[in-house]
Amino acid sequence: MTLDGPDSGAGTRVPAPPSRVTAYIVAVCVLGYAGVLTMLVATPWTHAVHAGAVWPTVFLVAAAIAGEVKPIRLLHGSGDARTLSTSAPFVLALVPVAGVVVAVLTQVAASLLDDAVHRRDPRKSIFNTAQYAVSVLVAAVVYAALSGTALLGAPDPAHPAHIPSLLAAGLCMIGTNWVLVAGVISLSSGLPIGRVLREDLRDFLLMNMVLLCVGGVAADVAADGVAALVLLGAPVVAAHMFAAAAARHAHDATHDSLTGLRNRSQLYYELDRALEARGIVVAQGPGLVLLDLDHFKDFNDTLGHPVGDEILRQVAVRLVDVAPESASVHRLGGDEFAVAVHGSVVDARQVASDLLAALDKPLRIDGLELLVRASAGVAAAPVHGDDSEALMKNADIALYHAKLERDRISTFSPEFDINTVERLRLLADLRGALDSGQLHLVYQPQIALAEGRVVGVEALIRWRHPERGLVRADEFIPLAENSGLIFPLTAFVLEESLAQVARWRAAGHDFRIAVNLSARHLSDQGLPQQVALVLARHGVPASSLVLEVTETAILSDPARADLVLRALRHLGVAIAIDDYGTGNASLSYLRRLEIDELKIDRSFVSNIGADHHDLIIVRSTIALALELDLRVVAEGIEDAATVDELRGLGEVIGQGYHLGMPVVAAELDDYLGAVMSVRADAGGPGEEA
Repeated sequence: MTLDGPDSGAGTRVPAPPSRVTAYIVAVCVLGYAGVLTMLVATPWTHAVHAGAVWPTVFLVAAAIAGEVKPIRLLHGSGDARTLSTSAPFVLALVPVAGVVVAVLTQVAASLLDDAVHRRDPRKSIFNTAQYAVSVLVAAVVYAALSGTALLGAPDPAHPAHIPSLLAAGLCMIGTNWVLVAGVISLSSGLPIGRVLREDLRDFLLMNMVLLCVGGVAADVAADGVAALVLLGAPVVAAHMFAAAAARHAHDATHDSLTGLRNRSQLYYELDRALEARGIVVAQGPGLVLLDLDHFKDFNDTLGHPVGDEILRQVAVRLVDVAPESASVHRLGGDEFAVAVHGSVVDARQVASDLLAALDKPLRIDGLELLVRASAGVAAAPVHGDDSEALMKNADIALYHAKLERDRISTFSPEFDINTVERLRLLADLRGALDSGQLHLVYQPQIALAEGRVVGVEALIRWRHPERGLVRADEFIPLAENSGLIFPLTAFVLEESLAQVARWRAAGHDFRIAVNLSARHLSDQGLPQQVALVLARHGVPASSLVLEVTETAILSDPARADLVLRALRHLGVAIAIDDYGTGNASLSYLRRLEIDELKIDRSFVSNIGADHHDLIIVRSTIALALELDLRVVAEGIEDAATVDELRGLGEVIGQGYHLGMPVVAAELDDYLGAVMSVRADAGGPGEEA
């Protein structure tokens, strides 16, 4: 057991003063190096190694050094990798075979080489070497006392009767090593030494007992030559392989396969362990930081999943690089990460700031520079919860608030919880509204401005809540999109609107009806079949249906959107681009996809009389669309002057409050009936087609 670094929970304890830690380390070092020096001076070197034991000694020395540099890897319950050196049995065998000095020098050499290979801090290396030396010296003293052999002088090869004494000495060696290292960890971290000793007790005790037995046998068969010792390599190799396989399986169960970070179950383990430690000493924390990458789906879907995976891997590396040494970084799934922080709310918020700052520099992937940003939610015990579930819930609420309010970092506040509960309750009510008749459609007419006739309507969903009254669409539609409820909601709109179109057609009104689709529908390759079934059920021709999608929806998953839209157009359904100009406007998809209609966003149309730039944008868009043989619908017409301006720009279809408010079907029936009556009296056609 070596001193590799501070205990992961050190931030939640009260460590001993640095002077006490230093005094302890100095005492161990003085004891170890003084013991080595004494052995070097007092040993009769002319009899240090028995002539017949030279090659067995060389083998044991080499095996001890290899076992120290290449230890067995174990996985602790927290998901941390721990190592168990296999040098102990060979060092132990050297005590009777080659004498205590050779055993001590071998362990010192092995320790120094191991520290050099792993680039440990020189101060830790000095301590490790000293405590190993003390441990081997203790083993030698115990063996000499129990077996009746001389501590110094010519080696006395072990006999079968000496094996129990050697095993007892080995246990003392392992125990001394364990206690010395646990002492410095306890002083540094503030943990009781008993708790430190209990860490990994079962695994370490079992493996060390097996290895010490190998050491006893090695000491007994050394007199038979190197060949007999080589046979003992098999159990050690088997122990390595068994432990490696177990560590691999344990690692897979506790770590994310893509990034190598610890997973959700290990996050709960870390939080529970830190919360338990708060009962030992009074302290604030632990803190929890949840991170979610902004617009990751756009990267993943547009550039492909391999690029998305590489983004996650590089983000994970950056998070680990900037997280405090005492913190643990986890991937919870998708593009969500978590960091358990051993500290207060202030500490957790500082960590969140550092983590987000680590993403300010673009990622380099396949020759691309991608700027990936994130939002963070922060919660900490005890102010935001006294158990891991509460911390997770409240950090998640804070993250939701950060994304909702466009803050980069949000710390949990009780008022967030109220807001979130309200949203969840509204979502639950929306599920019930689908079955209880609370939802209905209204229809806003679309007028051909040059002729003044109705050529279409847009179907808009409304929700009249029994307690809240009319719930705005911009309140419940985003909830439906994020929860997956958008699919049954759109199915309801399609069913109701096409049933109404069938009634209008039966009454002699033949015009198009427009229905909005969300981005999630453009990834649903079952949508075309669903639309075809509804059209067939109501006997409505596909040409009567216009499906409106936004630019952002198309560009979020272009490949799948292309497949779905082409299948819909193959049915004869028209496709319209809604809110054109507000998203990532691109002429490339107008050329690639077969679009039938552009709807110019109201933010441009409503202001063309006052803003010359808006007029230029609208005029250019109309000219482009007509040149591409597309229909043009201008939304947001609020006055007669806008109608006159648009009428002079070409064949434009208008929609807005000035031309007609969204009304229920019965009111639109009255309007259509009046139009037909007026035209009949004037001798004109009676349809709006």
